[in-house]
Amino acid sequence: MELPLVSIIIPIYNSEKFIAEAVESVQKQTYHNWEIILVDDCSTDNSSSIILEMMQKDERIQFHRLNTNSGTGIARNLGVSKASGRYISFLDADDLWKPKKLEKQLNFLKENNLPFTFSYYDWIDEEGELLNKRVEAPQNLSYRQLFFCNYIGNLTGIYDVSYFGKMEISPIRKRQDWMHWLSVLKKIKKAQAVPESLAFYRIRTNSISASKLDLLKHNFAVYRNFHGYNFGVSLLCMTGFLFTQLIIKPLYCKSI
Repeated sequence: MELPLVSIIIPIYNSEKFIAEAVESVQKQTYHNWEIILVDDCSTDNSSSIILEMMQKDERIQFHRLNTNSGTGIARNLGVSKASGRYISFLDADDLWKPKKLEKQLNFLKENNLPFTFSYYDWIDEEGELLNKRVEAPQNLSYRQLFFCNYIGNLTGIYDVSYFGKMEISPIRKRQDWMHWLSVLKKIKKAQAVPESLAFYRIRTNSISASKLDLLKHNFAVYRNFHGYNFGVSLLCMTGFLFTQLIIKPLYCKSI
């Protein structure tokens, strides 16, 4: 029996330092029936040349370019529109997968009859060195829990297109991954994680994760614009977000 195809969406913007390693982490998967769909958001570096060279050696790699710099959400949406797989998964150009990531997640989906899953992940620094930190998540993650904190690492999520269809991603430039998984949880109410780390998330000096002020601003925008709450309700939601971020989520960040 033929194994189902997995479409892996990778948006790119000036990623020449990391993109080859990200693609290679997919090529090293023990599960082989996949396609990579890379979408370049008008890079000005050597990313395109690196990808074109890799394409010559692996026909499972696709490459598309946006005409104008439009942000990660639009790049991911183009990738989703080109996907042919039964399953859709995401990887950012500076992150990495562990070799059994797809195999273990697809087995978990099948064994538990699930349309979506995610996993834990480890932090690495800009040079790829382990930061001895693992980000876990509540088992049976509910929409309410996700509402106050994005426990789902975007590099770990995978969903069944036959159940959800191709889900549109918000075109806004920041936090569209959180909104995407909130839309998933609205449909299935609870999500189960593969209870082990299957990926490496790279902490970069200019990332949102490194800027607490930016994190607050963009999360407030999610409550205002995605959920459609007024200023006062959004402010109240931010109180819950801050409590969860400062008190609850650290309980799921483990030293390794």
